[in-house]
Parts: sequence; structure tokens; C-alpha cells
Amino acid sequence: MSASTENILEVEQLITSFETDHGLLRAVDHVSFSVPEGKTVGIVGESGCGKSVTAMSIVRLLPQPSGKILGGHVYFKGQDLTRATDAEIRRVRGVEIGVIFQEPMAALNPVHRIGKQVSEIFRIHKKISKKDAWTAATDMLDMVRIPAPEKRMMDYPHHLSGGMRQRVVIAMALACRPALVIADEPTTALDVTVQAQILELMKGLQSEMGMSTILITHDLGVIAETCDDVVVMYAGRVVEKASAEALFANPLHAYTKGLLNSIPRLDTPSKSILHTIPGMVASLENYSHGCRFCQRMGRTSPLTRERPRSIEVSPGHWVENCIECYQP
Repeated sequence: MSASTENILEVEQLITSFETDHGLLRAVDHVSFSVPEGKTVGIVGESGCGKSVTAMSIVRLLPQPSGKILGGHVYFKGQDLTRATDAEIRRVRGVEIGVIFQEPMAALNPVHRIGKQVSEIFRIHKKISKKDAWTAATDMLDMVRIPAPEKRMMDYPHHLSGGMRQRVVIAMALACRPALVIADEPTTALDVTVQAQILELMKGLQSEMGMSTILITHDLGVIAETCDDVVVMYAGRVVEKASAEALFANPLHAYTKGLLNSIPRLDTPSKSILHTIPGMVASLENYSHGCRFCQRMGRTSPLTRERPRSIEVSPGHWVENCIECYQP
């Protein structure tokens, strides 16, 4: 990762579990990474790999009472958020750390106007008058390039297109000008053209506001366009992390290579069979103690039954040192 820049966030050996019918199961298993100031860190992996759970653990938005942080530390500007009181985490969440949720229709209340929902953030966190909050909310809609923001303030979420709703969610996340924004697959439900617009908007706002970003996605194309560093997660663990340049130039873990090979290329012959990774991510109750990608690939060698340790193969480039999956 980027060691030369001061880190605004450091996640160390984070363990998050859920209470289930099968007992207490780990969804995030000793995850570590850092976010340098003013940079974008992408967390990539298939669905079910623990990306969103990791992000929600940072801001303590896990489902209750089943979700529990059992170990590790999350240092934000030097403060350990895992040890913060409820009052302390509320002062950080929404003010210094903003969250852009995956599905805007789930993040927005369908029975309240857009203006009420955006202005409420200013009233809660900034303690300003209703009139001033309304003005500030209108300015935020204008900042995220929503046309005729005064009119949109009076609309309900269902009146807006998917792209416009996502812009509203971005406006809400950035309302208090946070130092860090967590974007949980912000473009998944959007078509390619709107996706490009949203990514360009976020990139411009990041540059303008000087904030850091955690971008969660399963799309390596988005990672290549927007991220400075990359964290590759599989089955609740980090299997590889590096700068985006190093990762795309020299992927080392078999899972990372599988993800990259799955990207369609313009020079692929017509009607070619696209590459896929065999099998699927195991369910939480079936996670192996050893290398989990070997578990998926059906490798049963005794050497794959112990958890591989993470090694630094070059400055800032870390990979799980599995005898089968580490492919220098």
C-alpha cells in the first residue's frame, strides 16, 4: 500500500462475526489495510467475500444484535472506533465519515421529500435553523450536478431516475464535508453511461474536497479507473493488496488472476467462451481454516490446511503465501 502518505484510516486484524443458527460465524477474518489521506482505496471481490461487512464494521452499522466486532482495531485519525462509545461513533459517522449506500431506494425514505431528507442531516449534525438547512441542502444538490435543485427538493425519491437518486445519496454522504467516504458499490444498479457520470462526479468531488475514499466494488474496470490502492478480498480475508499499478501489472494470487482474466477484452474473438472462476464462495459455516481459495478449487493437500500468512513481496505489495495460490 502507499506507505509514504500519512494514513487517515488504519484497519488492523479486524474480526467481525454474526450470531446464527450455526453459532458465531466469522464474516471478516483478521482483515488489515490502510487508507492514505486524499487517496482512493478499492476493495474488490465477489459477492459474499466480506467487502460490505468490513465497511459497515468501520462505522459500526452492523445488523443488531447479531453482528459483533470480536477483535482488531479501526483507527480513524488516531481514534480507535471499535472502542468508541455510541455517542462518540455518532459524532464521527455522517460528519467525518460519510457512507454512500449500494441501493439508493433502500437508503432514501420513500414517503419523505428529497429536501427533507437532505436538510435533516444539517439540522442534526450542524444544529442550524430549518431555513438554513434547506438552503444548504439545495446547495448540495447543485454541487452533485442535479439540474433545477430547488424543484428536485420537493420531489419524492420515486420521481427521480436511478442516476439522480444516486446523486442525492452522494449529496447526503458529503453534506458535512467528511474526511473519509465509504462508497459501497455506488454504481452497481446503474447503466454504463450513468455509471461513468457518477464515477466522474465522485472523482471530481474528491479532488475538490480533498477527502479520502473507500470504494467497494466487484468491477475491476472501476478499480483501474478510480483507485490508488487495491485490497482483494476472498471469503472474509485479504488475499492480496497493493497499489493499483502494481496489482494490474503483476497480480500474484490465483484469485486475483482469476478476477482479472474474467474481464472481457475488446480483442477477444467473437463468440468466445468467457473465462470464469470455477466453483463459488463457500457459505460462512463451511469456511476452511486453511487456504479458502484452495477449498474452492478442491485442493486437499496437507500444505493447504493451515492458514497461509501474508507476506510483503515488494514494497507495499502483500499476498497470502499459499503454496498453491501464490504464483510469482
